[in-house]
Amino acid sequence: MQEKSAQENISRIIFILLTLIVMIIIFMFSSENSDDSSDTSGRITEFIIKLFNSDFSSLSYERQNELFHLYEHIIRKIAHFTIFMSLGFCLSCAAGKRKIFSLKSLLVLTFCFLYACSDEIHQLFVPGRAGMLKDVFIDTSGSITGMLISLAVIKAISYIKSKTADGK
Repeated sequence: MQEKSAQENISRIIFILLTLIVMIIIFMFSSENSDDSSDTSGRITEFIIKLFNSDFSSLSYERQNELFHLYEHIIRKIAHFTIFMSLGFCLSCAAGKRKIFSLKSLLVLTFCFLYACSDEIHQLFVPGRAGMLKDVFIDTSGSITGMLISLAVIKAISYIKSKTADGK
């Protein structure tokens, strides 16, 4: 039983470190001024447009511009969702095995929500950036998704371990 506890502690420490890394990445992206942020998302947008629209270069300039801005907006929102999904997943794994409706789950969700709020407030002080309430909702939705995925993974691992232990 002590070995299981040691494994859980190591796992918890790893996920706490991963949580901190994700938080630092979020902070770094939010620290980019609007030009740098646009360059980052612009390169990704160009790659995805070329991947999904082979005839993009044959379109009119107006249509290219319209598509570019649409794709860029969607990519930016997916990026918000995904990075906060990673935060929710890592923090939830650090919290360990529990029920979905528990104090630990509420604390994970509250922490992610408050970090999303602080991230948007931080952007108010970055040149050319804006803090947006809708991004807080997107970020929190990503965090909830990450937490739900982690709970499913934790449950599956627990189930597999119990079946393996029964077979010994």
